[in-house]
Amino acid sequence: MSKKWITMGAFFLGQATLAVTSVRADGPALPAGSAASGAPAQPSLMMNLVPFVGMFAVIYFLMIRPQQKKVKEQQDMLSQLKKGDEVVTNAGILGTVAGITEKVVTLEVADNVRLKMLKSQVSQVMKAGQLKELT
Repeated sequence: MSKKWITMGAFFLGQATLAVTSVRADGPALPAGSAASGAPAQPSLMMNLVPFVGMFAVIYFLMIRPQQKKVKEQQDMLSQLKKGDEVVTNAGILGTVAGITEKVVTLEVADNVRLKMLKSQVSQVMKAGQLKELT
């Protein structure tokens, strides 16, 4: 019975913290957190934050950054749009830009057939002459 350990817990002064004291059956009480109590040392706050920082870095480089890059390329493409460009819209409409304003683009989809749509709905600009090859 000399190697038997007894662990007791008590609340002090109404606090919600638990004070743990280890008592050896044949010896004096040992303070909480001592090497003989068997409790592992708690990692520091910085070590607790490392996994969260790592997860944020992975999410940033795999999801957020590529999406920002794609949005920037789309905005650059729309800012360089000009009359006569052959485009494809998000709805799959093929046409030639007949007119353009800040927010609206007019597409000529056939002879004397024009559609007005939001400039943001243009998905890509095609190479010159590629529209005739597709139709």
